[in-house]
Amino acid sequence: MSVTVRSQVLQGKRLPRDVPVRKVHRRSADAAAGWLFILASLVGFLGFYALPLVRNLAISFTRWNMLSPAHPVGLGNYARVLHDPLFWNSLKVTVEYVLFNIPLQTVFALFLAVVMARMTRSIVVRGILILPYLIPPVVVGLVWLLMLNPTLGIIDILLRLLGLPRQPFLGSAIQAMPSIAGINNWEYTGFNAILFYAGLQTVPESLYEAASLDGASEWRMFWTISLPLLRPVTAFVVITSIIGSFQVFDTIAVTTMGGPINATRVVVWYIYEQAFRQFSMGYGAAIATVLFIVLAAISLVQFRLFRAGSSELQ
Repeated sequence: MSVTVRSQVLQGKRLPRDVPVRKVHRRSADAAAGWLFILASLVGFLGFYALPLVRNLAISFTRWNMLSPAHPVGLGNYARVLHDPLFWNSLKVTVEYVLFNIPLQTVFALFLAVVMARMTRSIVVRGILILPYLIPPVVVGLVWLLMLNPTLGIIDILLRLLGLPRQPFLGSAIQAMPSIAGINNWEYTGFNAILFYAGLQTVPESLYEAASLDGASEWRMFWTISLPLLRPVTAFVVITSIIGSFQVFDTIAVTTMGGPINATRVVVWYIYEQAFRQFSMGYGAAIATVLFIVLAAISLVQFRLFRAGSSELQ
């Protein structure tokens, strides 16, 4: 209610009949503009996420090989998931990949962001950091496959120049998963560093100035000012990184293809094998639904632990 209208109410005067109408029209126009702005994203979400999710759920209750009509099996596919040792092994391998990937990626990205914020704000540096993220994951996988080749790769040549023995990397059951994690760290660390850097720009400079006058070191200012105020950004980076890590597929598809000896057979690759190699679409859809539930639960727990909806500045 405007000041003029409020004063008329206090003086006992009758309000113009068109005042509520104008408010309703304004709100309707704002709502229409809001829906118009999100229309493209909404259509994309419904077409590429919501509808496929519903379709996947329906397929998970059937036995279907894409060549003959689907036959309902109830919860049979989900019972099979619970007793499938290959599924549990793929889940274990995926968790190992997450543990290899997320801590190093997050810590290194945060370190790069702090260095950029406190030492340099060069656009060129930020461009170099974001460059690996702009390269398609399939291309990244192919390039690193050549570089890690145990006989002709540049990494092997450097090892020999340093007098070190050759390493199988992607051909070793022990080294394959750390190598995959290292490849994806190279690709995504710069992007996460940019996110952390953007979060640091929201921290008031006066806080650092006050802490500096009190004699606080850079390390202490990081722990007492930067890190607590970056909690929402940290939550976003960790949650999205874990979700992305559980869905890793591109790099494995062009490098190890789940091997050697199932060392890199992650859940999404196992879904691909069941659905598009063995043509067990119903079972693959059931595994995908289980993965969705697991990721939703993990995301909810992380959101609560990080208290991502609040900030120390509030």
